[in-house]
Amino acid sequence: MSQTDSILIGRRPTMDYVLAALTLLQGGENEIFLKARGRTIPQAVDVAEIIRQRYMQNLKIKDVKIGTQQLTSEGGTLSNVSSIEISVIK
Repeated sequence: MSQTDSILIGRRPTMDYVLAALTLLQGGENEIFLKARGRTIPQAVDVAEIIRQRYMQNLKIKDVKIGTQQLTSEGGTLSNVSSIEISVIK
């Protein structure tokens, strides 16, 4: 897995990430990774499903990894944040 085949889901509109994923998949990548943390997890699932159902019906969800990451805030307090990594393959 390299940085070029990973899409980090954030606060942008969902279709921006769909377009990025389609660009990678049509550009020669056979597998991409959608990564999200916290409140953007549902958006990552939406991106995977939009790609799979509307644009490329031959795609498969290869793997879904969930976990928890510890982040330190500016005040120095630790907080646990859920994370997800969805592997999509042609």
